[in-house]
Amino acid sequence: MNEYFEMILPLIFYFVLIFGIALWGSKLSNSRRDTKGFMEEYFLGSRSMGGFVLAMAIITTYTSASSFVGGPGVAYKVGLGWILLSMIQVPTAFLTLGVLGKRFALISRRIGAVTITDFIRARYSNELVAVTASLALLVFFMASMLAQFIGGARLFETITGYSYRIGLLIFGLTVIIYTTVGGFRAVVLTDTIQGVMMLFASVAILFAVVNAGGGIEEIMQTLKATDPDLLTPTGAGDAIPKPFILSFWILVGIGILGLPQTTQKCMGYRDSRSMHRAMVIGTFVVGFTMLAMHLVGTLGRAVIPDIEIGDLAVPTLTVKLLSPFWAGIFIAGPLAAIMSTVDSMLIMCSAAIIKDIYLHYTNKKGNKNVSPATVKKMSFVVTAVAGILVFAAALQPPSLLVWINLFAFGGLEAVFFCPTLFGLYWERANSTGALISMLAGVAAFFWFNLSKTSIAGTTPIVPTLVISAAVFVAASCFGKPESKERIEKFRL
Repeated sequence: MNEYFEMILPLIFYFVLIFGIALWGSKLSNSRRDTKGFMEEYFLGSRSMGGFVLAMAIITTYTSASSFVGGPGVAYKVGLGWILLSMIQVPTAFLTLGVLGKRFALISRRIGAVTITDFIRARYSNELVAVTASLALLVFFMASMLAQFIGGARLFETITGYSYRIGLLIFGLTVIIYTTVGGFRAVVLTDTIQGVMMLFASVAILFAVVNAGGGIEEIMQTLKATDPDLLTPTGAGDAIPKPFILSFWILVGIGILGLPQTTQKCMGYRDSRSMHRAMVIGTFVVGFTMLAMHLVGTLGRAVIPDIEIGDLAVPTLTVKLLSPFWAGIFIAGPLAAIMSTVDSMLIMCSAAIIKDIYLHYTNKKGNKNVSPATVKKMSFVVTAVAGILVFAAALQPPSLLVWINLFAFGGLEAVFFCPTLFGLYWERANSTGALISMLAGVAAFFWFNLSKTSIAGTTPIVPTLVISAAVFVAASCFGKPESKERIEKFRL
């Protein structure tokens, strides 16, 4: 029990710090007297993120349990080839900010957009398109948050020895409370701290693995003796065929431009200098973290060679190679990655309900007298309720966790990729193309997954995005063009 307490102690200090930041964020939100000011502060942090905070916000929102547990677990089984594959994710921040950052920031300020649905509604001027976007965001985010809650609780259970429900209670209530109380500003500041924790955690466990294995040269000789294919680009048993590499480039490379949780951050930075700094810092952070953690998985096989389930590789290495205190420091890394993914989704779910649906249709009916106090109370309540619903669902965790995560990640890209990119860069894009593309993308994604159909050996996301883009272009060419006045608002 004393060993478990030593492991939990770093987490206690960490959670206390997070709660303190949440209270500070709440104080700033409450200082905004008008509804518009509160909305910009609670859901977008008054567009004040600097370069370092912006970089950490994007990277920690993108990374999750898979970066610390799932991916390294596959690397443990497959070998160095999976490390090479994971490096596809290095340009995440550079690509997101380079392609979307400047245009999103300038246009969102021009049209007063606080959410991705605000942008879509203003760009396509079609309520059906906007409602479809909001509903899709809610459905896929709730599914993704469920997977993250379960993953966080199971990781806590595996490393500390406490029960799944205790882990879920500590993890779930922490992220719900600080997101509800602090809003966007608390989310991005805690994301920054969580990003630093991720870096420290990856260094600690990598150092422990290399030291336990007798150095890199000794570890490589051990891996070669175990299975020479562990040192090849295609991995053990040729587990990484070329079509899969293409699929991975689409899913976690180009496809990230369609993830609302990362594109939303492009609306909240302070100036172009902040954006340029974030591109450099973010590229370094994600590259270092991915390399370190996937090396842990591969090199760890030479240290503890008999772990049957890949997902247990990192937790097992952590418990056996680190002291209880340092194991507690390490668990803060993956928990931070999970929490930083959940908090961004939670605040965006609240924004979709309050800003994109309730306030929009209340104002449309001519009732513009919703008081700032009412909006504040509703924002707090909706954020809390959304988190509690996911928490309740996680009490009886489904077994198909991988499917839930894939469903959410691919579904978001199928819905938002084309309307976001074409809306920013193609003046001929219109509501007809956006709506049909959304529906066709989701339908194709489900069909390819359920029928287990593969095109040239690729995963479902590749043909899904091809179909979605083709349908968008065709439908936009036949649909009614948007007005010149509206298009002018989106020109830079």
